[in-house]
Amino acid sequence: MPQASASDRVEEVVRCRAADLVALSHAIHAEPELAFAEHKSCTKTQALVAERGFEITKAAAGLETAFRADFGSGPLVVGVCAEYDALPGLGHACGHNIIAAAAVGTALALAEVADDLGLTVALLGTPAEESGGGKALMLQAGTFDDVAVAVMAHPGPSDIAGARSLALSEVTVHYEGKESHAAVAPHLGVNAADAVTVAQVAIGLLRQQLAPGQLVHGIVTDGGQAVNVIPGRAAVTYAMRARESTSLRELEARMYACFAAGALATGCEYAIDQAAPAYAELKPDQWLADACRQEMFRLGREPLPPAIEAELPLGSTDMGNVTQVLPGIHPVIGVDAGGATVHQRAFAAAAAGPSADRAVVDGAIVLARSIVQLAETPTERDRVLAAQQCRLSGARV
Repeated sequence: MPQASASDRVEEVVRCRAADLVALSHAIHAEPELAFAEHKSCTKTQALVAERGFEITKAAAGLETAFRADFGSGPLVVGVCAEYDALPGLGHACGHNIIAAAAVGTALALAEVADDLGLTVALLGTPAEESGGGKALMLQAGTFDDVAVAVMAHPGPSDIAGARSLALSEVTVHYEGKESHAAVAPHLGVNAADAVTVAQVAIGLLRQQLAPGQLVHGIVTDGGQAVNVIPGRAAVTYAMRARESTSLRELEARMYACFAAGALATGCEYAIDQAAPAYAELKPDQWLADACRQEMFRLGREPLPPAIEAELPLGSTDMGNVTQVLPGIHPVIGVDAGGATVHQRAFAAAAAGPSADRAVVDGAIVLARSIVQLAETPTERDRVLAAQQCRLSGARV
């Protein structure tokens, strides 16, 4: 009896481990943790691959809740990215528990064929996607230097093979004025909250002139402590997004002028703090996107047509930074959340439901079988290996 194909073997591994993968998804979902504090989730994500014999490197890139788990010694190094951070107040409303479990399933499946296909499987635990840019930091630290291709799957309301995203940067603007009694001596105060108001009015007027694809949204994080005290300090946090990084840079310049206007109008001092790396837009590898699309259809899913997905950028992700440097893919696996979308409470509830459990299994199968196709297609295998060698011969990202 002939041996099963590598594609069928990886699918069989995922289906055999389905109960373990779903249990992992539910365990992470039950204990949501925020950016750079995902200690329990990080440990949970390592457990199954550690049992399989993966070599674990903890605190990858110097980040406490990052890790890298390697299996095999082949020249084609495949990075499988696992996210596991949650959202403040909303838990796993972005379904990162599904991402982590699907990534583990992909890694376990590829380990089964690593020797036959000349693979090294690298499961990458990447913290702080929602805020902090874990992948960008790991990229800068060299964690991806030997990786030829990187993959991950993200849940969402629809199936999207070649998902795209918006470039993003986030800043906190601090205004420094001078406190004074609001009734006795208001003329001696310098109102930092007024600086925030002027900046927000300027931003509101700017919106009419924003270029297509540019978005801004923010919150006031400090607006004073007592109504009878002129606020001496105030702060806002704003996110800026655009379809491409060049457009984002243009938007930043205009937003920074609005922040400066608040200070100028009120006499405050101000400082702009960009604590996390900017996120680049996703640049999906076209060959891998087509392979994922085929696998989605094979599993009975209905991914959006390429013409539609190209005009449907999602939010923003630090996986965009990775795909700007090396071939990668970030497909969206559909989850039925009753019409809810990511970052809504109903999606958080659905992320541990039956549709989400199917997404864990299907996501792992789609990724694993797509990588097998890549490894078994000489021209594509040579392409990604050659690109990786070019990166190694040049300067580190």
